[in-house]
Amino acid sequence: MPSESARSTPPAKKPSATHWLVRAFAWLAGLALAGVAAGALLIGIGLAIAYPHLPDISDLADYHPKLPLRIFSVEGALLGEFGEERRTLTPIKDIPPVMTNAVLAVEDARFFEHGGVDYKGVLRAALANLGRIKSQGASTITMQVARNVYLSSEKTYTRKIYELLLTFKLEHLLTKNQILEIYMNQIYLGNRAYGFAAAAEAYYGKPLKAITIGEAAMLAGLPKAPSAYNPISNPKRARTRQLYIIDRMLENGFITAAEAQAAKAEPIKLRTPGESTRVHAEYAAEMARQLVYAQYGSDAYTRGLNVYTTLRAGEQDAAYAALRQGIMNYERRQHYRGPEAFVALPAAAQAAEDVIDDTLASHPDNGEVLAAVVLEASARKVVVSRADGQTMEITGDGLKPVQSGLADKAPPAIKLRRGAVVRIVQTPRQTWEITQLPEVEGAFVAIDPRSGAIQALVGGFDFQKNKFNHVTQAWRQPGSSFKPFIYSAALEKGFTPSTVIDDAPLFFSAEQTGGKPWEPKNYDGKYDGPMTLRTGLAKSKNMVSIRVLQAIGPKTAQTWATHFGFDAAKHPAYLTMALGAGSVTPLQMAAAYSVFANGGHLVSPYLITRITDQKDRVVAEYQPPAAGTLPQAISPRNAFVMDSLLNEVARTGTAARAQATLKRPDLYGKTGTTNDSQDAWFAGFQPTVTAITWVGYDQPRNLGSRETGGGLALPIWINFMQYALKGAPVTQPAVPPGVTNVGGEWYYDEYARGAGVTSLAPDASAGSAPMGNEAPPPPAAEERNRILDLFRR
Repeated sequence: MPSESARSTPPAKKPSATHWLVRAFAWLAGLALAGVAAGALLIGIGLAIAYPHLPDISDLADYHPKLPLRIFSVEGALLGEFGEERRTLTPIKDIPPVMTNAVLAVEDARFFEHGGVDYKGVLRAALANLGRIKSQGASTITMQVARNVYLSSEKTYTRKIYELLLTFKLEHLLTKNQILEIYMNQIYLGNRAYGFAAAAEAYYGKPLKAITIGEAAMLAGLPKAPSAYNPISNPKRARTRQLYIIDRMLENGFITAAEAQAAKAEPIKLRTPGESTRVHAEYAAEMARQLVYAQYGSDAYTRGLNVYTTLRAGEQDAAYAALRQGIMNYERRQHYRGPEAFVALPAAAQAAEDVIDDTLASHPDNGEVLAAVVLEASARKVVVSRADGQTMEITGDGLKPVQSGLADKAPPAIKLRRGAVVRIVQTPRQTWEITQLPEVEGAFVAIDPRSGAIQALVGGFDFQKNKFNHVTQAWRQPGSSFKPFIYSAALEKGFTPSTVIDDAPLFFSAEQTGGKPWEPKNYDGKYDGPMTLRTGLAKSKNMVSIRVLQAIGPKTAQTWATHFGFDAAKHPAYLTMALGAGSVTPLQMAAAYSVFANGGHLVSPYLITRITDQKDRVVAEYQPPAAGTLPQAISPRNAFVMDSLLNEVARTGTAARAQATLKRPDLYGKTGTTNDSQDAWFAGFQPTVTAITWVGYDQPRNLGSRETGGGLALPIWINFMQYALKGAPVTQPAVPPGVTNVGGEWYYDEYARGAGVTSLAPDASAGSAPMGNEAPPPPAAEERNRILDLFRR
């Protein structure tokens, strides 16, 4: 029987399951807390070690990204851009809300609410990624700035830690608007465009301030994957992402339902490859680039320099159009050289369209000269297709330039048939014409003769095709356009506009030339006998010019030409100088003719007026010499009399088409056609603008038996002047001291009324007055008599 004590002791209780669970949970919680604490300690130690090694981001407070070198016209029109990164630094206040809203909607809708890390976004992304193979990111705009500005794209835990630290550092040192401004300017968006301002220009050809909701939504889709969502190369994927972003903008209250609907229906007009909205000034922009690079080196391409030139956008466009039109008009008169290529077109329409697209991708348009593929061809009709699927039917006059390619017996290389790659242009009557890309080249330059400022410059037909700048680099024979400098020298030797000279054949034997016999001829092969110096220049008579040069002496003329900026070594002192056998560049000719235009002063052509930094602070500036300080190249009276002679050329001579078309009296100039018609020139001016046109082949060859400076180069000059002189008042030069008018003709005072050289015609006598009293010095009496005797034979 149990004892009393044994009966009074309660039995021991077994531990309940709940109790052990609590203890286990507490133990695990403690362990977790210890782990967290240890982890936090390790992270803290890691952060403490890493933080001092973070990049210095203080410079971001005054953000200076790599900015390209930009070239501008006088009015501020963009002419060119040089640098690896296209970027237009745009302050946040100048970025339109529609653009920032589109970016915030898709990249970081809570940007202004979080402190750099969007924890709600992280949680949302984590939940969204559960069960998904493709993950959803949660990078904020601040994190992207940290990554894009300072870190590589490698995916490591170390980089993630640095990215997080940099994010907090950015949020601490910069305002939200500063961070957003950096992002909007720094992010790469494809097509060499960095920042949304550059992207708007690259994809739409318009400034950022002009974009629509639909356009902004498409641009906002690019940061995620610039290549995958490129609207030019991947339009379908770009469209899908655009629609998604428009929905996000609506969800976040950035736009209304009506605006979203309108944005989705909005047609997006993309800038096509090769299309340019800028002024065509590629040659001038390249000249400016070279000048700036010589001064600043490779830094020129990253420090955001803005170069302001003397070019006027309107005149530059007019010059570009005039030169190309003149060259294409010449091309219409040439033999057809045949299609650029031939491709086999499948019978199936869709397959043929694919082949056409691929083919024309390697035959891009050249301005207004478009590429197309022939679908069908006959003697009376040719049907062509463009890359966009558009077809054109060409008939009548539109087939005249390619008649040889439509002939039944045309050689295979030039035969127009299905699959031929051709060029087409639209005519003024809005019809189409088949043509070809020209082989001939040209140059045009216009300067202000009062200062030397270059107002327009076109160095060739197409910069992408031929980067050789014919305005500054092409040394060519000037032909008859050089004659005015011979005549100018003659005025200082006693010649007058009324001096009579015999336009009769000349022959120089081998003994006289010291080489081969020389029998120069007039261009038209006609000889009109005795005529005044004025008529001889107006009609561009070679025999008259040779006799004038022979009279004054080639050495004298060579020295006189240097007064106009020419290099004596480029103009050997032979009688062939009278026919323009030396070498000049179009820019040299512009400066030389400006001496006549401005009353005798020598100007130095210049292109750049000032250079500013990215904040528009002037870092360099060029001040041209004041009008009264320009060097005097020739006397004002020499320039005045020469103007009278050059005005005659434009009024009744070989350039009479100038005054007949422009219908104003203040036009002056001289045509030029070199031996064997290898170069065609027109050099002319109005007192406010000097312009030079040249046309020829890079490897000199005959332009055609009927091609002259008056027929080929002059029309280009006229087309430009129609724009440049629109609304300009007529300007007549003032009569300078030392000249007098007798019987309607201008003379130096001392050579008026029969003095000076009155005639070089056979059996004619000359006046007895001295032959000149200005530099260069007049010849001695014996030399003067010898000169006159040469022409009394």
